[in-house]
Amino acid sequence: METILADVAVSMSEFKKNPAAVLRHAHRRPVAVLSHNRPAFYMIEPRLFEDIMEALADQDLYRRAASRLAEKGRVVEVNLEDL
Repeated sequence: METILADVAVSMSEFKKNPAAVLRHAHRRPVAVLSHNRPAFYMIEPRLFEDIMEALADQDLYRRAASRLAEKGRVVEVNLEDL
């Protein structure tokens, strides 16, 4: 059995009947839409998606910074126009 990564889950048929009602009922929480009792997709509000994308970008920047700090003695030229 697959793990469902949401507190709210609905069947595909229930979702198809009224997607807006499912979203309203979720109260801003992610919704797992199930097909044959397995997650087919997750529905999230745009703001949550934006927050996730921002967190991923922050992680990427952190990894880059950590990698560059690990390269001791390396001189990096910075052009202000590139910032």
